[in-house]
Amino acid sequence: MSRSTDHLCFVASTTDEAQDARDTLIKQYGNTSFEEADVIIVLGGDGFMLQVLNETMNSGKRIYGMNRGSVGFLMNDYRVDDLPERVAKATGNEFHPLRMTAIDANGEEFTALAMNEVSLFRQSHQAAKLRVDVDGKTRLEELICDGMMVATPAGSTAYNFSAHGPILPLESPLLALTPVSAFRPRRWRGALLPNKVTVDIHVLESEKRPVNAVADHIEVKSVQMVRIAQSKDRTAKILSDPDRSWSDRVLAEQFTN
Repeated sequence: MSRSTDHLCFVASTTDEAQDARDTLIKQYGNTSFEEADVIIVLGGDGFMLQVLNETMNSGKRIYGMNRGSVGFLMNDYRVDDLPERVAKATGNEFHPLRMTAIDANGEEFTALAMNEVSLFRQSHQAAKLRVDVDGKTRLEELICDGMMVATPAGSTAYNFSAHGPILPLESPLLALTPVSAFRPRRWRGALLPNKVTVDIHVLESEKRPVNAVADHIEVKSVQMVRIAQSKDRTAKILSDPDRSWSDRVLAEQFTN
């Protein structure tokens, strides 16, 4: 279905490549203010795309990314010509992020949203010791590891996949719970969880084995406990070219070396 694309706002990461692309596109199409734009054109890599998605959550604005970074899994191909037509024909995707609620060593509470994953990492030479509760029931008494993450289907091809976690089809109502360099129990490779559950990760021996928590690009140091659940009241709207849909991208990742 065709959509209005008269009001485009171009935003770019700080790299020269992204800034040059923004200048070129503004010269050809003009530029609408961020507040008045219908569609935000994001120029950069996946990291910058995640920042913009967090900033525009629940705004009703549609986000169309073009890759001026490295991997660009979240982005469409960069082309200057026919941009309004591409945006009008793009497929809409709506995603609910994860909400991280973290309690640090001082008892202070922090919240952040994550489109890809919420991760916990050891902060020192000592391995982390973690306990995992799912919906209030302890499922893993103790995991000795470098870290752990909860990943969305959209984020399952990112750091989760690098840590040997499963790739999840975009439409699947699942989350991936994936360890990072698990030492004990050695054979535990993670779990698939319904996306309706609440996961509490408790840091054991936190003074001796400090752990940091990260929601996409937001980090909280020296956490004691992290609660992770899908945020149903927050929505990001992303546009993808019909020949490069997110579902196709996720599927393709399972057949590449």
